[in-house]
Amino acid sequence: MPTFASKKLAFSFWTLYRNSMLIVGMTLLCIGGISQPKNDILPGAYQTQNYFKWLKYKRVALFANHTATIEHKHLIDTLINAGFHVVKAFGPEHGFRGTADDGKVINDAIDPITGIPIISLYGNKRKPTPEDLQDVDVILIDIQDVGTRFYTFISSVQEILEAAFENNKSVILLDRPNPNGFYVDGPVLDTTYRSFVGMQPIPIVYGMTIGEYANMLIGEHWLSKTADRNFYEHYAQHEFSKYLPSFLIVLCKNYDHTSKYQLPIPPSPNLPDMASVYWYAGNCLFEGTVLSEGRGTPHPFCYIGHPSLPDTLFSFIPKPGPGAANPKLNGQTCFGWNLFAPEQDVLASINNQLPIQYLLKAYQLFPDKAHFFILPKNGDKKMSGFNRLAGSDELMNQIEAGLSEQSIRLSWQPKLQAFKKIRKKYLLYKDF
Repeated sequence: MPTFASKKLAFSFWTLYRNSMLIVGMTLLCIGGISQPKNDILPGAYQTQNYFKWLKYKRVALFANHTATIEHKHLIDTLINAGFHVVKAFGPEHGFRGTADDGKVINDAIDPITGIPIISLYGNKRKPTPEDLQDVDVILIDIQDVGTRFYTFISSVQEILEAAFENNKSVILLDRPNPNGFYVDGPVLDTTYRSFVGMQPIPIVYGMTIGEYANMLIGEHWLSKTADRNFYEHYAQHEFSKYLPSFLIVLCKNYDHTSKYQLPIPPSPNLPDMASVYWYAGNCLFEGTVLSEGRGTPHPFCYIGHPSLPDTLFSFIPKPGPGAANPKLNGQTCFGWNLFAPEQDVLASINNQLPIQYLLKAYQLFPDKAHFFILPKNGDKKMSGFNRLAGSDELMNQIEAGLSEQSIRLSWQPKLQAFKKIRKKYLLYKDF
């Protein structure tokens, strides 16, 4: 185990490297690579001149899904066509090709397009084993996040990093913009409620790219003890290796935290458009209630309702469809709200805050409040799905107590301010 002094020294090296990557990235990302209009926001994958050189003669594993593209072409195809040796891929929730239902267990498979083995990290395991990594030199991460704590891609990224550093494997992370990266809000996770939908003490909307979040995981020593120790020891000894960097982030081009990035590809089946991506941050909490969150409708997370709400409200019927084989309240007429609207109208409604207003309205109107939240069979509220999503039992207690939206938001502020101070240390792009 390194001494405090050696760990501090290693951290200073890492900080220097992180900052130099920011400077180098901002310089080099402007030349070479894929030809695009000057002011387009381009994900890290497009900056091929910054990572192709490290992949030569290496055995490459890819952690990605269908969003890992360069000009509508999947990254795995780009890598193979460029002659790189891709030995396997790891797939997250929804699968490597992004078509599986929410929460559906996914098995290992062979990718039908490339013939590459796909190891599922949303089935029998959620972390690569040492055996999975025996024939790997470098793990390439490229996945589109949506910037909410309970969207499980950041949990998978944490476990990929842990597996890599525990087994002394290099990681190249191709950063992508955060479509909800222009604000920070919501309750901060109490780590006694830690689960795969919330692994670290961050708010629901944390305002960081995956690259920035990875920096935070490393810098705050939130990875496993073995991964943390190996990272600092290995990094201190192998600064700027001419063969392969221990950990490299390839930055986005023309992105900062004031950007309203338009996702070119839906990141999962139930986030088909920007309206759903924006409302998801707050309306995903309805998954922990008996209300429909809109799965099985044309506009998931924009249609909210239940048969018991007043029939004078907007009506809809959830039905099976892509990404929703058996939606909640399947075939039942629900009454509630249609929040689907043009992007600018949705942004104005949200106003850079976690949207909880319809959660509070729904509870006020729901006639059987004792059964509004879905509870475990043992009736233990504490470990309900809602509390895992919210990050503690505080929000449920506040809703049941009838607190106002303003009071609830004020209660978040002390922990939010503390988080924002931590967050600033790890940003790679200009803040809002």
